[in-house]
Amino acid sequence: MLPVISEDIANTAFSEIFEDMPAWRKRMIHYIKDENPEINTAIIEAANKTDLDPKAVALGAYMTYLMIELASKENDAIMNFTE
Repeated sequence: MLPVISEDIANTAFSEIFEDMPAWRKRMIHYIKDENPEINTAIIEAANKTDLDPKAVALGAYMTYLMIELASKENDAIMNFTE
């Protein structure tokens, strides 16, 4: 089951992404290539096999990946919380 992406997580992601979108997208290409090469390959293939702008398709996929990753970390922190 995918984690819930809260408004706070979305805002955090958007502020990071849109500070310098081209540079962020390039960083994500390298990050996901190391973290999960199969996902990176799928994103690149999907971006190149559409009639849409490949950079926009990749941006949406990387943005989604980041928000799911942030939400997963938040969920893990909540689940592992001890007083």
